Amino acid sequence: MGFGSDLRNSHEALLKLQDGELRLLENVKKFMTLRIKSDKEYASMLQNLCQQVDKECGLQLSNVSKAWLQLVQQTEQLSRIMKAHAEELNSGPLHKLTIMIKDKQQVKKHFHSVHQQIEAEMLKVTKTELEKLKSNYRQFTKEANTAREKYKEAISKGKEAEKARERYDKATMKLHMLHNQYVIALKGAQLYKEQYYESSLPVLLDSLQRMQEQMTQALKAILEEYSQITSLITEEIVSVHLEIQSSVQQIDPSTEYDSFIETHRSTLVKEDSVEFDASLLEELENIEANVIIWNNLTADNLQAMLKAATEELAQIHQAAENKESTVQDKEKKMEAQVAECQKQSDIVLLLNDKQALEELKQSVHQLKCTEVRLSAQKTLLDQQMMENDGKEPPPVMNYEEDARSVTSMDKKEKLSKFEGLRCSIVGILRSPKNALGSSFFDVISSSEKPLAEQDWYHGAIPRVEAQELLKQQGDFLVRESHGKPGEYVLSVFSDGQRRHFIIQYADNQYRFEGTGFPTIPQLIEYHYTTKQIITKKSGVVLLNPIVKDKKWILNHEDVTLGELLGRGNFGEVYKGTLKDKTAVAVKTCKEDLPQELKIKFLSEARILKQYDHPNIVKLIGVCTQRQPIYIVMELVPGGDFLSYLRKKKDDLKPKQLVKFALDAAAGMAYLESKNCIHRDLAARNCLVSENNILKISDFGMSRQEDDGIYSSSGLKQIPIKWTAPEALNYGRYSSESDVWSYGILLWETFSLGVCPYPGMTNQQAREQVEKGYRMTAPQKCPEEIFRIMQKCWEYKVENRPKFSDIHKELLAIKKKLT
Repeated sequence: MGFGSDLRNSHEALLKLQDGELRLLENVKKFMTLRIKSDKEYASMLQNLCQQVDKECGLQLSNVSKAWLQLVQQTEQLSRIMKAHAEELNSGPLHKLTIMIKDKQQVKKHFHSVHQQIEAEMLKVTKTELEKLKSNYRQFTKEANTAREKYKEAISKGKEAEKARERYDKATMKLHMLHNQYVIALKGAQLYKEQYYESSLPVLLDSLQRMQEQMTQALKAILEEYSQITSLITEEIVSVHLEIQSSVQQIDPSTEYDSFIETHRSTLVKEDSVEFDASLLEELENIEANVIIWNNLTADNLQAMLKAATEELAQIHQAAENKESTVQDKEKKMEAQVAECQKQSDIVLLLNDKQALEELKQSVHQLKCTEVRLSAQKTLLDQQMMENDGKEPPPVMNYEEDARSVTSMDKKEKLSKFEGLRCSIVGILRSPKNALGSSFFDVISSSEKPLAEQDWYHGAIPRVEAQELLKQQGDFLVRESHGKPGEYVLSVFSDGQRRHFIIQYADNQYRFEGTGFPTIPQLIEYHYTTKQIITKKSGVVLLNPIVKDKKWILNHEDVTLGELLGRGNFGEVYKGTLKDKTAVAVKTCKEDLPQELKIKFLSEARILKQYDHPNIVKLIGVCTQRQPIYIVMELVPGGDFLSYLRKKKDDLKPKQLVKFALDAAAGMAYLESKNCIHRDLAARNCLVSENNILKISDFGMSRQEDDGIYSSSGLKQIPIKWTAPEALNYGRYSSESDVWSYGILLWETFSLGVCPYPGMTNQQAREQVEKGYRMTAPQKCPEEIFRIMQKCWEYKVENRPKFSDIHKELLAIKKKLT
């Protein structure tokens, strides 16, 4: 069986076969591409997961904690293996498959072309030429017969017989010559057709079959390589799991807590006994410690107590017996369930039932403790009642005379107390400051101020930012809802959590669930001064108003918007003017943005509030009293650094470029000292002032971390060509990752605004960097500057320089150029 012997008339089927195989290969390629992406993401997620968990957990080192530590470490190792496998898949099977698809397309194209060529030649020889000869044959036969008839007619008439004969001979000669030509052509066509089907076509088909088989063999090898690389039973992966398994096997429940017990062993201390407090009897007479008083006032009560104790004791005893029986039944059932577990780990499924059983046992012990307590009390009461059985309870002394004197004294005391209370209230109202920290009249005047002027009103700040301001019991503020502009929310810290209450508005009154007021300030002042709870269910009380930071708060009326400067990620950027005629840049936030984006928008202002440096763009203030929110910043008229480089490239000298690099390093060294990670350092995010001073801007992606390290995940809106490998691969950002970006900024500076990694896509640049590629020095870039770039692009984070060191080095370079 073979293509040449069996598929001579199956050309269309062969083409469909090749198309189908090409589609299959494209699907395999797509699958491998997605597998590589999936493995890389999985590796990144594993790494990120290991970085986010607490490896030590603050526990004393035990076999469980050792197993946990080993599990995390081996998971990190698995992450590295998966990443390496993904890269091997990319450079191996996927690369080979891509080449193979191109080759297969070429084979199909060649086969189709040659087949068309030889088939066209065969049709020409066996059909086209023969049809033409046959057509001429019929024409010449007709002409010969006509010439013969005319020759016979000429002979019979005796006119021009000689000419008629010549025409007859000529027509006959043409016919006979064409006849011979047709016979020869026919013989050739017969042999050509036989050769076509017996040789030419089979050779082509056999050649195609050989290529098909070789490509199948190649595909088999590619899939085998894929299978080996992606196998989860390779030696290195098995080794990872064996390490985990080995550490888990070391866990011994019976000895797990020996070390802990030894460390925290309790010393035997004699517990304090429960005794009658003799000090209670110091001002009493005729009452003895530990002796029940039985008289005409207590006899009935003691009898009722005895009856109640007897009944309760019987109930407790019966409940204890019932639960003990239930415990026995559940223990037998539990033993059967444990025996049915196919795996040791299946016991986990029974832990809830085991816990319930332990709780049931504990409740039995508690019932027995209660039974002992009630039994002792009943015995004491029984003893008292038996001692006085049949006796008349003795009467208690009469205190009527004392009561009369006490009554007259009480009246005087009440009048005295009322007068004192009246004086106190008057004093409070007249005092400059009352017990709540403000005078009564201050409270009234404060509640009359508009909402926007209230110190505790923070405008349209996001919920998350409001929560960060609330730290102690009773802290509160009022804000405008981001989800529903025009609706107001009271945010309070109470009982360890931050609560948010929508201020209801109906019938021209503002309220929570009780008293209504015509304005929100009056409502808040009422609850603040009277300490009335906000709602019965919450029990929240307002104690401490959180005052807004007036230094940075501007009213929308304080800013006049001018010409549009550009558009950012969150909204438009305008040139603006303050009331004192100061020119500013105003970033606006679209009102319909999701809550999380509005939080990101304001995060830039929160970061910039803390910084004051000549190479960091300055924050003027924020307008959050209503929407849309504004961030008002100093106006840097020179525009962004990237456009500046491209516009002025013919005028810029190395000395000026070094000065720009020095400015950027100074600004970044300042941020480094503040543990601020910029995460988006690039020429486009720097500004140039009128005096050619470079300022770092656009802190929309920035984070301030105590340890100077920030972990993230995903690749949304990440500037690939500017971002360090560890940030791309594992989401780990630090000042060192900013140093990598600074190296790219240096390259942009001295290439005068060329896009990094020219001619490469983001993905190509990322892959090349992982393989060790680094950009070459731009034209006319000083050697010392290029050496700084190379240091910034060290793959290992710890080998990169600090910004403070870069700044010193650039200072020395600048002095040389002076």
